[in-house]
Amino acid sequence: MAILLTENAALQIKNQLAKRGKGLGLRVGVKKNGCSGWAYTYDYADAVKSEDLVFESHDTKLVVDGESLGVLDGSTLDFVKDGLKQVFKFSNPNVDATCGCGESFSVKEGK
Repeated sequence: MAILLTENAALQIKNQLAKRGKGLGLRVGVKKNGCSGWAYTYDYADAVKSEDLVFESHDTKLVVDGESLGVLDGSTLDFVKDGLKQVFKFSNPNVDATCGCGESFSVKEGK
C-alpha cells in the first residue's frame, strides 16, 4: 500500500510548512461528503498518531490515517496550477465516478 507525491506537490508542501514555521508534513484523508460519497481532506501534520501511516517522497512526508488508506491506496498527489487556480489533485485509481461539481467521488466496490 502506498501513496506517491509528485515533485510539485512535495515542493508546495515544503513551502507551506516553511511559511507556517512548523509541521512535519501534509495530512491527507477522506471523509463522507457530497453527492457522490467521499471527499478529500487536507491538513497540516504536526504529529503522527498510532493509526497513521507515513509515506515519504522527495524529502516530504505525507501522513494518512489507516481508515483512509483503503480509498487512497495507489494514488498520486500532485499540485497543479491552472490559470489563477492552484490546488492539490489526486490521481486515484480507486475512484469510480465524480459528482458534477468535482467536489466528491465514489469508489469502486470492495474499497
